[in-house]
Amino acid sequence: MSKIDEARKILSALEVPAKQQNDMCCLVLLAMSGVTENHNWSNAQNEWIRIHDVIGFASSNFGVTYAENSRETIRKQAMHHFRNAAFIEDNGRATNSPNYRYRLTDEMLALIQSYGLYDWEKRLADFKKNHETLVKIYASKKEMRKMPVKINGEDFTFSPGKHNQLQKAIIEEFAPRFAPNSECLYVGDTTEKDLVKHEEKLRTLGFDITLHDKMPDVVLYVADKDWLYFVESVTSVGPMEPKRIKEIEEMTKNVTAGKIYVTAFLDFKTFKKFSEDLAWETEVWIADMPDHMIHLNGDKFLGPRH
Repeated sequence: MSKIDEARKILSALEVPAKQQNDMCCLVLLAMSGVTENHNWSNAQNEWIRIHDVIGFASSNFGVTYAENSRETIRKQAMHHFRNAAFIEDNGRATNSPNYRYRLTDEMLALIQSYGLYDWEKRLADFKKNHETLVKIYASKKEMRKMPVKINGEDFTFSPGKHNQLQKAIIEEFAPRFAPNSECLYVGDTTEKDLVKHEEKLRTLGFDITLHDKMPDVVLYVADKDWLYFVESVTSVGPMEPKRIKEIEEMTKNVTAGKIYVTAFLDFKTFKKFSEDLAWETEVWIADMPDHMIHLNGDKFLGPRH
């Protein structure tokens, strides 16, 4: 029996859905465990690897080629389900980080190392008996890595990562200082795109929310001044450059409230990297220096762009 078929037997014994017993999922399990046709399951390991490594493993060891643009398919069809079932865990980095990795859970590793041995059936029974507990344990571990944040008086969590760390600072540090009494109308998340999105209020203000893919990272509204703050959270891309301003202006052409454009950075080093790209008549806020702003306006301090 080939190792792909043996991997399918393991997944079948664990009673995963038929769709997660296909060749792709079997190859993911083999790659995660480092098992090839010449290895025994007892030699399985659980090193941290990327989906890119899974693709390379399948090609090098089983002659199965997946295009690099199939990474999202592998993530959705295999990784997502395996993680929910406590077969694998991630290292808690942001999903778009080059350092994001997966590995088999210790319990899953111990189980597959026993495949074909005398204690396989017992270990399988124990794993299935404790399965719900394991799912809760790994879900809890993932939840603990999230960052709590209070938005408009309600409790939310951001996924881990620098981008969301900066968004948390925008809401908790920037808003009270420079947009007091503001309401957050929109904020995204690296894994949950529209974490907060008050569509009715945005429409009332004149937003064309059919273009939500181009929404700034954070949108704040101060009702008593009728000011809107469009804030971009910049760690690697996306400052308030002239092209970005034009995109937002097109999306908000029916908005009559005053518009303030802010680029937020975690530190001065990142600001310097993007300083030449920033549009005039915009603002800069640096989380490392939360009490100060850099105004690219000349004739005035913080206020709407004309």
